[in-house]
Amino acid sequence: MVNPYSAYKKQSVQTMTPVEVVIKMYSEIERQLAIGVCAIDELKDYAKANDALIKAQELIGALRGVLDMSVPISKNLEDLYIFFQNETMKANIQKNTTEIQKIIPMIADLRDAFTQISQMTKEEIEAQAKANSKK
Repeated sequence: MVNPYSAYKKQSVQTMTPVEVVIKMYSEIERQLAIGVCAIDELKDYAKANDALIKAQELIGALRGVLDMSVPISKNLEDLYIFFQNETMKANIQKNTTEIQKIIPMIADLRDAFTQISQMTKEEIEAQAKANSKK
């Protein structure tokens, strides 16, 4: 028998737009990083921290893997993703959350930016891109 909740989750992901998927991935990265911080700093549960931080790294890697390098901002995003992966890996090895606590707000900012983009019309996005290219 199919679990109704699993079926619902699967269908909801399948009906998301690409931007909605990216937003959801940023949210999950943020959640996994927060779990990792809590597991290290409060619980001293290094196995749980390891699992969460590896999940975050995998999600960041997935975002990096789908970048369209023909889009100018993709190189900047790739550099950020590499930075996020390196900091997460370093924190996991050293069991030090200082750097993770610095990147969580950066992930949240990216999520918020993609949320704003998802609410814009195509014309607004093109106008914003034109304005940014003149700077």
